[in-house]
Order: sequence, then C-alpha cells, then structure tokens
Amino acid sequence: MSNTYKSAGVDKEEGYKTVDKIKKAVGETHNSNVLNHLGSFGAFYEIGGYKNPVLVSGTDGVGTKLKVALDSKKYDSIGVDCFAMCANDILCHGAKPLFFLDYLACGKLDSEIAAEIVLGMVEACKDNNCALIGGETAEMPGMYQPGDYDVAGFCVGIVEKDQIIDGSKIKPGDKIIALPSSGFHSNGFSLVRKVFPNFEEEFEGKPLYETLLVPTRLYYKDIHKVIEEVQVAGIAHITGGGLYENIPRIIGDGLCASIDASKIQIPSIMLELEKRGGVAREEMFGTFNMGVGMIVVVDAEHAEKVLHLLDDAYEIGEITEGSEKIDLKF
Repeated sequence: MSNTYKSAGVDKEEGYKTVDKIKKAVGETHNSNVLNHLGSFGAFYEIGGYKNPVLVSGTDGVGTKLKVALDSKKYDSIGVDCFAMCANDILCHGAKPLFFLDYLACGKLDSEIAAEIVLGMVEACKDNNCALIGGETAEMPGMYQPGDYDVAGFCVGIVEKDQIIDGSKIKPGDKIIALPSSGFHSNGFSLVRKVFPNFEEEFEGKPLYETLLVPTRLYYKDIHKVIEEVQVAGIAHITGGGLYENIPRIIGDGLCASIDASKIQIPSIMLELEKRGGVAREEMFGTFNMGVGMIVVVDAEHAEKVLHLLDDAYEIGEITEGSEKIDLKF
C-alpha cells in the first residue's frame, strides 16, 4: 500500500469538516469593511473614517489553561480566552478591535473540538464588534500527541494618533481604579494545576473545572464607555506577573502606583489556592491578577464619574512620587 498524507497522520477531510462547521458563524462577525471571505490566501479589511489612524496589534494564547479544558472536555470557553487575551491588551492604548485571526495546532484534528474552540472566538468577536477574518488549523502528528491542542490568536485594532493612551499623561494625585476579573483569566495555570490536580473535585457546590474555566472577561464595552466620557491617563491589563509586573509598564520615571491591597476583592478560588498550596501572598500577587483584571488611571476629579459609569469598579490607590513604580501595601 502506498503512503498517503492520511497514513502519515494528517486527515485533510477533517480539516474541511471544521471549516464547514464554522464558516456560517464566522461570516456573522463580518461587516462591510471585510472585503473577502474564508478560503483566500489573505484576509482583506478596509479602513475608513479616520483622520490619522494608528493600528495597534496584540497576540497571545491561553497557556496551560488549555489542559484544564481538554481534560474536562469543555472547549467553548477557551476560544473566548484566546480572543480576550489579545483584545484586552490593545484596549490598554484606547484601540477599538477591528479584526482577529486564530491559530489552532493539534496532534490529530477532531472537527467537533476545533469547531467548539473557534465558535467561542466567534461569540467573543461579536461581543466586541470585531471580525474574525481568518486563521490556520495545523495538524502536526509527532509534534503534538492525539488529543493535544494549542491555541493562539492575533488581534488588530485602531485608534486616532492623538487619542493614543500610553501612560505618558499619568501624574501624582491620579486615582487607580480596578475593574474586577472573572477569575484566573488565562495566567498562572501551571501553578493552578499543581495545587488543584483534580479538576473534578467539588468547589462551592460544583465541579472545580467550572470555576477554573470561567472565560477571561472582555473589557471592550467598559473601557470605551469610560474613554468616551473621561480623559484616561493610563490603562493596564493585569495578566502574567500580576499587578507587580503589569502596572509598572504604564508608569513613568519618578512616579509610583501606591496601592492598598486590603481594598482588593480577591476571589474565593484564589484564597483557596493560596491556603491549600501554602503560597505566600506576595507570590500570589506576582503570579495572578488577584481579582483585578484591568486598572484605569484617571485624574482625581474624574474618579467618581468612572465609578458611576462602571457598576463593579472600585478605587485601589493613587499615583505618588517615587522611584519604585509600584508600592503594594498589604
């Protein structure tokens, strides 16, 4: 019998099935700016209506949270995570997401699983007025084991040049406002899985994996609601490295983000991990978002308006003079 691509472990027909299952849903994310459809070598997106547009791009994956999803056979939320990790990053500069592309790699393609993952991305794109205009599915036997998947994404947004938010306008006296996370989001799962090896155990009346797989919160609507009403000096997406690593990325020299950690509303699952794993509080704050998914920095006179615009936001500190860039007081 002669060798074929299928005998080497790659089933092209399963790839075609995947496209068939997602094509209609993906098309529902398109708008008049999308000039072609799935199947072309490149995706076309027309830009109009801007005076001096700047494209802002971001790429990310979901890390080993994917392992929790695969072991629990729950795949749809991972697509939301992938989109959110990319789109939330570009929001930090005031950009509106325009389009998204995904990359899905596996050892042996299952069109049902692949479609569930992508359909999660579709729902997230719809929620953010963003078009899913292309992607790549790679079946790679020998590189990945059967049942293994990896997911990554790439998002492009747009902002007027004179409206870019980069932290350069942050000054002493500005207030730091927290937007709550929906949980661990997509960071720190190597430690999560070490402390919680059994995803089926019960936590607060339901299987633990349900809590662990709550998708990363999408902040597009909240952030742009604020931007439209208030001049925002800085925005930080709290991902890997927690507050310690992400807030300093927007703080200029000679300034310090002084934060009162006692004001932070830490999710119960994180407190349980801290206790069960014997993890030091500083290590927790240096690994996880600890309940803060994003922060916005605004002039003190605008703080109350921001809190009024965002029902669940709350103040956690202010900008002071200093050389450390962040001072987290426990």
